[in-house]
Amino acid sequence: MKKSILKNVVSACCLVTLAAAPALATDMSIDDALKKLKDGNTRFVNGKSQHPHTDTARLIQAGKEDQGDHAYATVITCSDSRVPVERIFDAGIMDLFIIRVAGNVIDTDEAGSIEYGLAHVNTPVFVVLGHTQCGAVTAVTNEVQGHGHALELNIPPLVDNIEPAVKRAMEQHPKLAKSHDIIPYAIKENVWQGVTDLFMRSASTRQLVKDGKAKVVGAIYDVGTGKIEWLDQGKVDTILAEVEKNPKRQMEAMAD
Repeated sequence: MKKSILKNVVSACCLVTLAAAPALATDMSIDDALKKLKDGNTRFVNGKSQHPHTDTARLIQAGKEDQGDHAYATVITCSDSRVPVERIFDAGIMDLFIIRVAGNVIDTDEAGSIEYGLAHVNTPVFVVLGHTQCGAVTAVTNEVQGHGHALELNIPPLVDNIEPAVKRAMEQHPKLAKSHDIIPYAIKENVWQGVTDLFMRSASTRQLVKDGKAKVVGAIYDVGTGKIEWLDQGKVDTILAEVEKNPKRQMEAMAD
């Protein structure tokens, strides 16, 4: 009799625990992950942030569990202090796998970090997040326009990925090519440059996208309003198709 009662109590406790546990991110669809990001930004912009997963219970959870069971997006963005990633998505601990680098450029280190976020942390979404008033894009634009200034030794090779984006923006908007007004267009082109550089470097990312296991998304954060502009998804598809035809693309998905 006592064993029967104990068994029922244990079973009930297990059911309560399962019901209270949050759904794992590995069960989250691409559409649900994107919705979570967009809804979080809407709350942030409207001053209704919920600040989820920032309490002691989440810290304890983080000390015991794998981030791959919780994170729902990988994000690369600029190092700019005006872009506090978790806050602008109203996210918390173990929610986002974040890479930050000046100009949100994607070279080897960044591509490897993104591959880790998609293939090992198992996030279904990857966001290339540019932002308004980007200092890195502005510096490269000034240089291309012929009125740049001296930079510390390691900065030019850091931001050289941005130059093609700036030149492309100038070609598309020739009347603005010599004006400061070209910078917002260069910022957008730099997001697409990041998508291109990732697809060129990462065969594994291309495969995940083609298999429908992950989605690459472009976006721009407005540092003055907090609002995120989600860019045309069709452009990502076009870039992927173009890269697949490029003989210079990386073909090997795995390291030796």
